[in-house]
Amino acid sequence: MTPNANWSYPTAIRFGAGRIAELPAACAAAGLTRPLLVTDKGLAGLPITARALDILDAAGLGRAVFAEVDANPTELNLALGLEAYRAGGHDGVIAFGGGSGLDLGKMVAFMAGQTRPVWDFEDIGDWWTRADADAIAPIVAVPTTAGTGSEVGRASVLTNSETHEKKIIFHPKVLPSVVICDPELTVGMPKAITAGTGMDAFAHCLEAYCSPHYHPMSQGIALEGLRLVTEYLPRAYADGTDLEARAQMMSAAMMGAVAFQKGLGAIHAISHPIGAVHNTHHGTTNATVMQPVLRMNRPAIEDRLARAAAYLGIGSDFDAFYALVGRLNAELGIPANLTALGVTDPDLDALTASALKDPSTGGNPVEMTEENTRRLLEDCL
Repeated sequence: MTPNANWSYPTAIRFGAGRIAELPAACAAAGLTRPLLVTDKGLAGLPITARALDILDAAGLGRAVFAEVDANPTELNLALGLEAYRAGGHDGVIAFGGGSGLDLGKMVAFMAGQTRPVWDFEDIGDWWTRADADAIAPIVAVPTTAGTGSEVGRASVLTNSETHEKKIIFHPKVLPSVVICDPELTVGMPKAITAGTGMDAFAHCLEAYCSPHYHPMSQGIALEGLRLVTEYLPRAYADGTDLEARAQMMSAAMMGAVAFQKGLGAIHAISHPIGAVHNTHHGTTNATVMQPVLRMNRPAIEDRLARAAAYLGIGSDFDAFYALVGRLNAELGIPANLTALGVTDPDLDALTASALKDPSTGGNPVEMTEENTRRLLEDCL
């Protein structure tokens, strides 16, 4: 059968050390004259955020900031962000930070002119067509971590505070108009965040590479992304001031987010509900469950990961790749299992049901069922 698919690729990216100085030019390119900088609580008081605001202020763009963003942002954060956006008369958003700040910033821009509730735009079928595309505000994205790749994504993850479920909100115009990737902004990341976000990028590349869907461009990007993380994440973790390693990890993060247009899988399907219920760090959770998922999927991915192992120069079979994941997790201080991560007294029935509803299940190489998903969760504990 002749392959048939819909593909979309990223946006304008200004990549390099010191390029945060181009933030006013990026705003001009996106049409922003009164931007609201959206970031998370942890970043709000740090020097990198102050520097970005100083650059904006000096260019006559003000220094408006909204930082009431939780680690796993919710619709409550979004409501407060929209209130700040409208009260300030803003005309666009600078999404600044890690996954939480980027995702919430994108949602503020997306929802600023909508009349329907955000859950009406969940990534189900063609629900995105319900949105008024002309009412979506422009977005400039400035990542300060190297993991989620949300800066080149057309969706955001938002946690429903009432049901404790993570929902993916999608629209093509949620893709930022301009991205500034400045590795100097990631130098101050704590080691644990460097590890967790870096392994998030690895998970994106791995699941995209193993997805059964057809997307040969994403397949190649995923494979090279795996190489970059394997080579440069340990360096960035060991020496946070290693700008080459930081830059390569920012590239790998974007590559992972581009690649997973091909699909995600069980790693994300179970990580999403665990993070929503137990408030664990997303990337660290992905890393913690990675080896059990590889074991579950082995019959369908053994040959493919043998080829990946050969490309990475670590061997020529599945076991070599599996061992690589174990070495990375150990070197980066990733918890050995979900219990060590802090997941205590989990409701396995509820987590299983949530995992099976997650859209990531569709890209898993082995069909996820109630039986094998519950067994997988038990294996992760």
